[in-house]
Amino acid sequence: MKVAGWVLAAVLTTASVAQAQDQQTLADIRQELTVLHVEIQRLKREFSTTGSPAPNLSGSSILERVDAIEAELQRLTRQTEQLNQRVQNIVTDGTNRIGDLEFRLVELEGGDLSALGETSSLGGDTEIATAAPTSPSAPVAIDQGELAIGERADFDAAAQALAEGSFQAAADQFANFDVSYPGSPLAPEANLKRGHALEGLGDTREAARAFLASFTGDSEGAFAPEALFELGSALGRLGQRDQACITLGEVGVRFPASSAATSATQEMTSLGCP
Repeated sequence: MKVAGWVLAAVLTTASVAQAQDQQTLADIRQELTVLHVEIQRLKREFSTTGSPAPNLSGSSILERVDAIEAELQRLTRQTEQLNQRVQNIVTDGTNRIGDLEFRLVELEGGDLSALGETSSLGGDTEIATAAPTSPSAPVAIDQGELAIGERADFDAAAQALAEGSFQAAADQFANFDVSYPGSPLAPEANLKRGHALEGLGDTREAARAFLASFTGDSEGAFAPEALFELGSALGRLGQRDQACITLGEVGVRFPASSAATSATQEMTSLGCP
């Protein structure tokens, strides 16, 4: 059931790709893949069972109960066959769509189209296996691929402006970077640095939003501890002491071995957190 849900989410999301214009940028395709990842995570949570099924198998006699069990088995068999057929259709359609995306990615990056092999079947093997429930909080790694042309250069230029103390230029360049390269693997670091630039301008409220964007962009990544700490610290400066204490406390819970956890403890002491 979970495999069917994930595959269905893939097709529902990628269906919008077929309606888009043929001329897409690499950033557009990366954004579509990011949205697909979010939809898969949402479907995983929806397909997590919350209890055991309770079919009505009651009866006044053993014979009636046997008949009820047989009817229930027939119903489940029909439902399974229908789901299997739906999954097969989804796999075929989804595989074709992914193949089209791979072709366009190689074409946009100037790669060798003749080197493209046969597209792997969506979801791997087409046989459906029973999978263990997946924790919704478990991080899922996705292949971000190579950076778009100019992506690293634009990031480095904004970072250089920040290092030179040109806070307004850095804030503007990082904001433009976020718009130009949605779903970029550099986005968490870019938002973190944008927050520091906004702090340099004295705009603590917008800085807090940038730190939040950095953390939510990759809550388990390398920049997550610092982003969460900076968010809590900014909330404290904004006078939101209770929220600041809760946020700073999460740093030690989520990232106990990080240097940010030590900084968070010190900040909580200065704020008088309970």
